[in-house]
Parts: sequence; C-alpha cells; structure tokens
Amino acid sequence: MSLLSIKNKRVLALTLIGLHSQLEAAQIDRCDELTATGNSEYPPFLWRKNIETNQLLGTNSLIINEISQRLGKSIELKHTGPWSRAQREVKSGRIDLMAGVFYTTQRSQFMDYIEPAFLETQSVVWTNNLDSFDYQNENSLKGKLGATVINNSFGQRFDRFAKNHLEITTVASIGQAFRMLLGHRVDYVLYEEEPGEAYIQEIWNFFPFQVQQPAVSREHLYLAFSRNSPCNTKDLRESLAGIMKELSGEGFFSAVKQKGSAQWLLK
Repeated sequence: MSLLSIKNKRVLALTLIGLHSQLEAAQIDRCDELTATGNSEYPPFLWRKNIETNQLLGTNSLIINEISQRLGKSIELKHTGPWSRAQREVKSGRIDLMAGVFYTTQRSQFMDYIEPAFLETQSVVWTNNLDSFDYQNENSLKGKLGATVINNSFGQRFDRFAKNHLEITTVASIGQAFRMLLGHRVDYVLYEEEPGEAYIQEIWNFFPFQVQQPAVSREHLYLAFSRNSPCNTKDLRESLAGIMKELSGEGFFSAVKQKGSAQWLLK
C-alpha cells in the first residue's frame, strides 16, 4: 500500500469522525427544544387559540408547560391539523411528543407511552334529541350508522367490538360528525363526554343532543414519545416518567383539570 493511500484513508477517517461529532452536536442542540401536538378539537383538554395561530390551550397545555419547566427544556405545543394528521406528525418523528392519547397496541408501535397516565376520560354515545333510540349497551348500536373522528380510539376492547359488529363512518372533525347527527344523516356519534359537551356548548345556543349511558369505555390519557424522534432516548424517557410520577403524587393533574375547564369557560 502506498503512502498516499494510507494518507487518504487517514484523512477520510478524520473527516468521518468530524462529521459524526457535528451530527451529535446538532442533535443535542435540536433536543434542547422539543415539540408536541395533540387533538386540537378536544376542549377543555386541548383547543386551538384561534384560526390565526397554531397555539394550543387547555388542561393538556398546562400539563406540558409544567413538564417543560421541570425538565428544563422548552416544549413547543402546537396545532398541526386534524387529529389524524397530528398522529401522522408524531408517527413520522417530525413532532416529538403527543400531549394526550389513549393506549392501543397499534399506536404503541410508533409511540413510547410515558407512565403514569395523567387523566381519565369516558367515551359515550351521542344521539339526536329528536330522533333517539332505545340504548341499553353497545349491542344497541348494531344495525345503526354511527360517526366519529378519523383515527379515533375508544380503547382496544371497544375498538375490536366496533370493527366486528358496527358500521361507523369517520370524518375529519367532531363538528362535522355532530352536524351529520343534527341532520339525521347518522344515528349516533361516538366521542368523549367532556370534549363533546364543551364543543356543543360553544357552537349551539341549545343542546340538541343526548348522552346515552352507560359509557362505551373509560380510558387513560398518556403523554407519548415518538419512536422516530431523534430526541427519544432512554434517559429522556426516564426523566419524563419521573416528572409524571411527581406530578401525580402531588395531585397536580386533578388541580390542573379544574384550571383547564375554567380557562375554556372564560375564553
């Protein structure tokens, strides 16, 4: 081997080392500021401040702010589009964190769930006051047409039941689903109770829908980390889990839920 070849290999090796160091430094800089998103039609947990901004407000926003302070890293929480698109952004790694999501096996393929969960919500059947039907349980939905938001989940048990036994059309927004119910184009809407009530009270001066009991599911909301995020490391996941455990032990989540509800009423 010639001296020139040896020299060229050394130069190449030093260049590769330099590039690797630059990439590591860029990743460290990138991860000093994290990004998060969520379902922006989800009051009082999360909603878009107005159509001219991507800023999100609500209970989940307050939780993200507290996590950011304790973590010592900026977390930008922003509207990225409909719920289905928000999930795609996190799945791709373009957004680091999901601020509030139910657990499903499918979602766990592209998100690491941070324990413990921070809230619990219940999903219910909504019917039109003028065109209701006898609802006893989930079996009452067989043979009827329902609507919900694209890529929405109601927990793995009910999701399996719905896939095997129910006819449910999916739409881009909860507003569209409720308008279909108001216009008698579907028999019922599946959605979580508190966000559904908050949305209806904002849009209509009357309450044209009825919540049927029992609820179809009760599920926990989690903070989740994109598996494709360059910032998803074991150390950072453990730090987030430690913060979530602290907040839970302090009763922070219960207190901040009330603040988020008040924020929605005063908006």
